Amino acid sequence: MINNLFDNIYKNKTVLVTGHTGFKGSWLVFWLYKMGANIIGYSLKPPTNPNHFEILDIQKHITSIIGDIRDKPKLQETFTRYKPDIVFHLAAQPLVRESYENPFETYEINVMGTLNIFEMCKNHNVKAIVNITTDKCYENKEWIYGYRENEPLGGYDPYSSSKACSEILTSSFRNSFFNLNEYKTTHNTLLASCRAGNVIGGGDWAKDRLVTDIVLSTLNNKKIQIRNPKATRPWQFVLEPLSGYLLVGQKLLQEQKNFATSWNFGPKDDGNINVINIIKRFQKYWDKIDYSIDTNAHPHEATFLKLDCSKAEFYLKWLPNWDIEKTLQQTILWYKDYYETNNINTLKNFNLYIEDARNKGIIWATK
Repeated sequence: MINNLFDNIYKNKTVLVTGHTGFKGSWLVFWLYKMGANIIGYSLKPPTNPNHFEILDIQKHITSIIGDIRDKPKLQETFTRYKPDIVFHLAAQPLVRESYENPFETYEINVMGTLNIFEMCKNHNVKAIVNITTDKCYENKEWIYGYRENEPLGGYDPYSSSKACSEILTSSFRNSFFNLNEYKTTHNTLLASCRAGNVIGGGDWAKDRLVTDIVLSTLNNKKIQIRNPKATRPWQFVLEPLSGYLLVGQKLLQEQKNFATSWNFGPKDDGNINVINIIKRFQKYWDKIDYSIDTNAHPHEATFLKLDCSKAEFYLKWLPNWDIEKTLQQTILWYKDYYETNNINTLKNFNLYIEDARNKGIIWATK
């Protein structure tokens, strides 16, 4: 069921995924593997134990390189040896609170590490680059409207601003080295960036993640401490933005240069709900979940954030597939089944997600 998607563009393509041992990276690598891609993963070691990458036991099916994107000699060796057709750049320092504790490292990884990837792509004539940033790259005005791709970039905290820097870097490289007017004359590379909302799903054990905190607290018969119960985010299942990334990558590999731009991928309006609502809905599927409100002071995090995805819906014909209820159900059941019955629902989630997409006539699943 998973093969023959995205016009079968990824079959036999050499795809480099940075950050492949992370949460989103492991789901993306699994999807690409099932579609017949030749996958080169480049990342640090898995950040947690357990972790989704090792649980999937996918190492034997891909080339997995443990390396730092700040290590230019190792990157040079990787690009020279494997000559990727396309790069999905997910490697990052992804945590807001961690960025307050280690701002220098956050900027070094998220900005200079991205610069290293772009330079390698330029020097090795890579056909397509999809740079994954975040919805937090926008200057957050705490308004009720969804941010569009042409809104001002910014970022209160070091993580958010580092991702805004990554977006500015992307735009600069697109203008300076991968200029669309000079495509196929002075260069052969198309570069896009993707900004996704809060991604949830099975297999995420990273610290300071809401679902991780809920699961681990429940397993230890503790109440989860909620530090920002009214924080509202665009919650979406992990495969939602990945379908967008892969659709953008398809267009770039098909040499459609108008798609070398920035894209938002988020849920419909029903996915914009606050933290306390998320927990109460989770309780329907796992009644052991309980919570209390943490009244201690914490570093600043935005209260309200929403994306406008009309650009992706109009030009890419991309659509969200699962509503918030199915997203929450499948997410919490993944962990519940993993801990209570030792089942891994990843392939089951893929098959169900793709079947639903086909039934709805979503473009990447039907052509």
